[in-house]
Amino acid sequence: MGKSLIQFQEGLNLIDFLQQYGNEERCREELFKLKWPHGFSCPYCSNNTYCKHTRNKQLQCNKCKHKTSIISNTIFHSTKLPLTKWFLAIYLMTQSKNGISQMELKRQLGVSINTAALLYHKIAQTMMERENTKPLSGDIEADDAYWGGYKKGKRGRGSTNKIPFIAAVEKREGKPQYIKLTVVPHFRKAAVKEWLLSNICIGSNLRTDGLSCFTEIANHGCIHEQLIVGNSSDSVKTAPFNWVNTILGNLKNSLRGTFHKLHPNHLARHLATFAYRFNRRFFLHNMVTRFLFVGLRTPPVPRRMITVDSG
Repeated sequence: MGKSLIQFQEGLNLIDFLQQYGNEERCREELFKLKWPHGFSCPYCSNNTYCKHTRNKQLQCNKCKHKTSIISNTIFHSTKLPLTKWFLAIYLMTQSKNGISQMELKRQLGVSINTAALLYHKIAQTMMERENTKPLSGDIEADDAYWGGYKKGKRGRGSTNKIPFIAAVEKREGKPQYIKLTVVPHFRKAAVKEWLLSNICIGSNLRTDGLSCFTEIANHGCIHEQLIVGNSSDSVKTAPFNWVNTILGNLKNSLRGTFHKLHPNHLARHLATFAYRFNRRFFLHNMVTRFLFVGLRTPPVPRRMITVDSG
């Protein structure tokens, strides 16, 4: 059996990462280059000449005198944390196959648990917003899934302890290419319709099980193949859903093995980090750079957004 190209790719090892981003100045140079790839441009007047304030690292436009910085209006906005720690957190969250918990992030960065949690969720929010801009198309397997349900009480789809989400896998030449993991309020036609509008391109070919809410797919301008397999363990019957079932199995093993406990209101972000890494699994060597490019174009994630989610 040949080696897996994904498993044995070089990626970005820790030594190379530290050589590239081991001090604050290198981090700032990388952000400047990614934010203004064609040179500085004032966000107010588009002038391209500036002077640099040494004390506060701000850049002042020579024409309109507007002051800005490389981190303004980005996920790094107003941060007091060194960029080296931000970069290391991004490295750990993008390069680790199963992700990293907030407690482990705390240990690796040498910060408080509150700072680690805030960093984690800001990075995860950026991943989620990026994934939301990329709908699936073509040949797709989709299935309903749940997270949780470990408490005593009603079991099955009616359980109040379970969080419903939809898993979908876009295939090319029979192999998984991209995935979507989307939390939904329930499995009814209204929720499936909203999911389709945001995540699936019109004209796609979707295969699902017999859940009645999935009949909405045909009304979205997609070809819908619905197969009733129930809870069958027959490999022949479940073969049409091999890839989505494999993804779900890997996802649940990853989350359970990495996190002690997941807050229900944060599940969407945890799912997004898994999907983000999977969808870029062929590009481990430049995942940090790709994330930084997106992070510089993502609006700030205020603390209240995360703490309110925690309810």
